[in-house]
Order: sequence, then structure tokens, then C-alpha cells
Amino acid sequence: NMVVLMPQPQVDAILESIQRYKARWFLGVPALYRMILENDRRDQYDLSSLQYCFCGGDVMPYKVMNWFKEKYHLPIYQVYGSTEVGHVTYSKIGAEPSSGSSIGYPLKSRECIVVDPVTLECVENGENGELFVTSPYSMKEYYEKPEETAKTYVEVNGKIYCRMGDFVSMKPDGELLYMERSADIIKHKGYRVSASEIEAALQDHPTVINACVIGIPDEKVGERIKAIVVLKEDARGVGGVELIKWCSERLASYKVPGYVEFRDMLPKSKVGKLLRREVRDDEKRKIEK
Repeated sequence: NMVVLMPQPQVDAILESIQRYKARWFLGVPALYRMILENDRRDQYDLSSLQYCFCGGDVMPYKVMNWFKEKYHLPIYQVYGSTEVGHVTYSKIGAEPSSGSSIGYPLKSRECIVVDPVTLECVENGENGELFVTSPYSMKEYYEKPEETAKTYVEVNGKIYCRMGDFVSMKPDGELLYMERSADIIKHKGYRVSASEIEAALQDHPTVINACVIGIPDEKVGERIKAIVVLKEDARGVGGVELIKWCSERLASYKVPGYVEFRDMLPKSKVGKLLRREVRDDEKRKIEK
């Protein structure tokens, strides 16, 4: 089998490579799938060789998933993992995910448990907890970094697990549902609010290209919910009021952003993954000034 590596996420180059090498398997982040769908030249390329499309790195908005399936008649399966433990879960081929938050089923080579992050005791199926993963093939420490090792690797029932920093729930059949990265949970009015859930709702709006939702410290409510949004270039007359109303029609009242800021772009990694931490750090510097 041949693996085609693309050093830069340039859509035309990716589509041309799929056509040239008759690629059957494709992996990308949600932003890359959206870039493909919004490319004016996408129909110039023959992508009929594709059989399996996978998405990782972030939550896939329903709008993008459905648009891709309508256009190419292919489902987008989910894959989840990290640098420390490699790929952990995959969707089952040929089966529709049970929900948009599904990240699939653990690989046979990976052992996953869902625990209370404080007590390190396993939670019941269906309850939210932090995902811990171990494998005979994964690293158990950071080289010459004992403090980081102690934070990330913990012993549970005699085995060394890697703390993934992600909150999930496990269904009785073993399927994992992604809830939120611990750093991306906003504590608003006593509720634990998922930033990615709000971002996904915003990105379903026809004029929104990208969205980043963060918590701004507030003495009264814990954290205020702020949405930072990038609109399409041809968007006209869309303001914060409309987007807040859009969210209020799709989300519980305590999840609706308090205010919206518009930007021309948001920081992303080379593969198109939103760098939320950079946005949070930028907002923190503004407050400290």
C-alpha cells in the first residue's frame, strides 16, 4: 500500500493527489473537509476512488458531514487519538455513528476506561468522565520530564494509564461519545458548558466559516460565554444579535453566547486545527492590560 503525505493542507494539491494516486482512504480535520467543499474547482477532480473518509482532531459539524455525504455519497467516519497513545478509537465501517459526538469504538490494542478525574474511580456507563488509555505499545513516561509524567501518567488497578484530558461517556456496547476537552469546558452559572457544542451550532449558520468559543472570567457567573466568529467574505448584514438568536433556537439558554466578536481569521495549525489555546491566551492578555 502507498501512503501519500501532504506537507501543506492546500486543497487543490490534495484533490489532485487523490485523483492521481487513486487514493481509497483519506484522513482530515473538519476544517479541511469544509475547505474541500467550498473549493470552486472541486468538480474538476475525480474523487471516485475514495472509499473511506475519516475525520479527527476536532468535532465535525453536522452541516459539513451532511454536505460531504450529499456531494460524494460517502460517510465521514471518526477517529480519535493522541501523540502519546496513537490512534485509540475508530467508527465501525458501514455503520452510521449513533450521534454526532461519537468517536467510535476502542481498537483491540487499546484499553479505555472512563473515570472520575478526582477519585480515579471508574464511572458508570453513560456517565461523563475523563478518558484514560493504556496499551502494551504506548509510552508510559516523558523522557527526563518527571513532573509532566506525574501529571499525565497515573496508575489504576496496577496499570499505567495516559490521561487524555478529554471527557467522554461510554455506551454499554463500548462506543465512546466525546463530551469536551477539559480545557474547553466553560463554567457558566454553575453549569459545565461545552465550547465545541456551541461552536458546532454557530458553524451550521450559512455565513459562518469558523467559530471559537471561550470563557471570560466573571465574578457573578463564573465565566461569560464569548464567541469569536469568522464570516464568509460575501456575508452581508449578519451581526452578533442574529447569531445569538440562532444559538438560542438550537441550544439551552445557559449555553447561548453572551456576546460575539468578529474577526478576519482564527489561529490554526498547519493541518487546519483550531488553536483554541492561542485564542484564550490572547483574550487573557487583553484582560490583564
